[in-house]
Amino acid sequence: MRKQIQTEVGASLQYLAMGAHFSRDGINRPGFAKMFFDAASEEREHAMKLIEYLLMRGELTADVTSLITIRPPERKSWESGVDALEHALKMESDVTNSIRQVIKACEDDAEFNDYHLVDYLTGEFLEEQYKGQRDIAGKASTLKKMMDKHASLGEFIYDKKLMGMDI
Repeated sequence: MRKQIQTEVGASLQYLAMGAHFSRDGINRPGFAKMFFDAASEEREHAMKLIEYLLMRGELTADVTSLITIRPPERKSWESGVDALEHALKMESDVTNSIRQVIKACEDDAEFNDYHLVDYLTGEFLEEQYKGQRDIAGKASTLKKMMDKHASLGEFIYDKKLMGMDI
C-alpha cells in the first residue's frame, strides 16, 4: 500500500508537469493543460484515499512522512498532444498494474487474505482506472486521426474540443 501511495503521488506530479508543459505560452494548449491538471488532482485524491484507508485500519501509527517522497517527474516535455496522451496511457496502465499487484499480494498471503482491502481497491480504484485508460486511448486515437488529416491544425482543434468549445 505504501508503494501504491508513492505511485499515485508520482503520477500526480507527472500530470502536473504535463499540465504545466501545455500551459507554456510557446505551446498554449489550454485544453490539454486542463485535462492534465484535472488528472493530477484525481491521482492526488487517490493517494489521499489510500492514506485514509490505512488510517482507518490503524496502520499509520508512526511517522507518516515516509508515505510521500518527492521525486522529479519522469518527463518534462512532449512533442505533441499525441505523445503526451500515449505517455499518460502508459502511466495509467502502470498505475493499474501496480494496484493489481497489491490485490494479488492480498489474495496470495496464506496467513492473512485481506479481502477487505481487495474489495476496497477493486470497488474504489480498478473500474475508474480501466475507464480512464479507455478514455485516454480513445482521445489518443481520435487526435492521431485528426493530425493525420490536418497536421497541427488537428491538434489545435482537438485542444478546443477539450475545452468544450464548439468549432
